[in-house]
Amino acid sequence: MTPADTGASTVVDAASAASPVPDSTDSTGSTGSTGSTESRMAPGDPGYRRMSFALFLAGVATFALLYSTQALLPLISGDLGGTASDASWTVAAATGGLAVFVLPMSALSERFGRRTVMTASLAVAVTIGLLVPFAPSLPALVALRAVQGAALAGLPASATAYLAEEVRPRALVTAIGLFVAGNSVGGMSGRIITGWVAQEWGWRVAVGVIGLVAVACAVAFRLLLPAPKHFTPGSLRPRVLVRTVRDHLDNPLLRRLYAIGALFMTVFGGVYTVIGYRLAEAPFSLPQGLIGSIFLVYLVGTVSASAAGRLVGRLGRRGALYLGAGTTAAGLLLSLAPSLPLVLLGLVLITAGFFAGHAVASSAVGKTAQHGRAQASALYQSAYYVGSSAGSTVGAVAFHSGGWAGTVGVGVLAVLGVVVITVSGSLAARRQAAGTPVRALSLPR
Repeated sequence: MTPADTGASTVVDAASAASPVPDSTDSTGSTGSTGSTESRMAPGDPGYRRMSFALFLAGVATFALLYSTQALLPLISGDLGGTASDASWTVAAATGGLAVFVLPMSALSERFGRRTVMTASLAVAVTIGLLVPFAPSLPALVALRAVQGAALAGLPASATAYLAEEVRPRALVTAIGLFVAGNSVGGMSGRIITGWVAQEWGWRVAVGVIGLVAVACAVAFRLLLPAPKHFTPGSLRPRVLVRTVRDHLDNPLLRRLYAIGALFMTVFGGVYTVIGYRLAEAPFSLPQGLIGSIFLVYLVGTVSASAAGRLVGRLGRRGALYLGAGTTAAGLLLSLAPSLPLVLLGLVLITAGFFAGHAVASSAVGKTAQHGRAQASALYQSAYYVGSSAGSTVGAVAFHSGGWAGTVGVGVLAVLGVVVITVSGSLAARRQAAGTPVRALSLPR
């Protein structure tokens, strides 16, 4: 592929070609892979199809559980008391728990294996999901959700590391896009199901149904996911973990990707935490079932995440990030209109831009990290869910004080941050192109 095809400079191409990312076991012994690239799974292989469907179901279960209360916040506020910002903690606590525990869980996956950790995480999370409907108070509900989020922390980083080890490099963006697509389907179906069920039987029954759906997904995931063939167990020694994390945080490109993921998720978390309140108020005054159905726009995210590989092929990674940011910003501004069709179109654009940007950034992390891939992915996921927690909380506070325009303002600032970071990476790469290695300074192609 030529520089014109990727949007990268000729110098970057030359530097990349001179130092390819190795496929063998890394120097730390933590996330290496054994065997040739040809022995890994690729589209068309039976194992690839099983793996894709299994991780798709894991993504469905993860997002359905993680955001199971988001569409129900007005009902939870009414039943348990509290304002919109109080109820938003049922979302922020779950994503915050995931953000805090994703790095320790990734370390466990280095020692005990990706499939083992993902299976255990889903088992604990779905068990808690069956307890959530019986929460007697808002503080108890928030506490259960925090534990549930911590349990789910074993999924995202382990799944990305599993794919990086078991899938051929050229198919990695597409494979991660399918996993992210499962996230979008889980987020969509969870909100739609809870919206309609809650309208008839209340929020407790609604989250209980989501728990049962997640149980079915967890069982199917464990039965379908192929055993790993390229995993090498690593060490649980804290010194090794700290050194690996420090190496990743010293990489300017990885830091930029972590910030981009956090900012994209700040937009998404804020918008979808508050949108139920906005649509329940005048001039829309929609019933809970219809509010839940709004999340059908997640299907757009499924398509845009799955298409991330093609976008990168045509525009390069920086071009794909610019497109995602621009689409998200256009959707935010359009959603300010007092017209339901325009608000829905705005949500479509926000969702498409977010999922495309997230798939591009997360796959770039897996390609950039030359060792400790689980830790690199864990740091991305931690930043990503910190962004979700911040977006949920700050977006709700902004809505409480300034209405929907306040929430949109928070989102626009976050999108501008994505653009500034991407531009700064491009400028740094150009400044360093005349003799300094650029692997860590520019977005990988």
